[in-house]
Amino acid sequence: MEENEVSIIYGRHPILEAVESGKTIEKILFQQGLRGELEKEIRHLCRDHEIPLQVVPKERMNRVVSGNHQGVIAYTSPITYQNIDSLLPEILEKKENPVFLILDSITDVRNIGAIARSAEVLGADGIILGMRGTAPINGDAIKTSAGALTRIPICRENSLANTITYLQEMGIIVSVSDLKGEKTVEQCNWNEPTAIILGAEGNGVHPSLIKAADQKFIIPQQGEINSLNVSVAAGIILYEVMRQRNPTI
Repeated sequence: MEENEVSIIYGRHPILEAVESGKTIEKILFQQGLRGELEKEIRHLCRDHEIPLQVVPKERMNRVVSGNHQGVIAYTSPITYQNIDSLLPEILEKKENPVFLILDSITDVRNIGAIARSAEVLGADGIILGMRGTAPINGDAIKTSAGALTRIPICRENSLANTITYLQEMGIIVSVSDLKGEKTVEQCNWNEPTAIILGAEGNGVHPSLIKAADQKFIIPQQGEINSLNVSVAAGIILYEVMRQRNPTI
């Protein structure tokens, strides 16, 4: 993330006021070496509100803000994240077979934006991101999404493993795109409440999440390159979901 692409708040009181007012905070930088009440306060704040905290050298802090930052800087989000515990029951009241995407450790904001654009166009009901290891939503992501990131619900969860368990307990079938999948995407039954896990091209989905999924599937291919760009894969999968649910397409 380029630090000039997001809004920045700095200083103890402005950050506390922003959090108390409900503003979504992407992450907080705290100056390395600072101790005392400020450190305790910021650590408790981040823990209570599930805000990622990074402890960094003073030199980095000074590069981000030239004024008196008091050792603490916050990056605000251009969108408001939702919580899956609140979102899912609401959607299930309106829709029998919702579709969610779970994005694991995708660090390219343009991929997240492109995935959101496909998700919105092809009828997905929400996107779930991990709290750590996934790129934060910024201006580039929203631009790439053609605004879809402001229209489709985005959840940010502390533990994707716990989120998967919750989805399964609520009757959602969790599938994962994996090169060792037993089925092709066309062979899967997408006429059920569905959540689909996608990972970055490099490392893919974390093994623990693959193990937790109800089924693994692959996208058939003929070339020698063994993986698609994750945003392209998302579009292919969601189109197949839409096709199965709308036979006239």
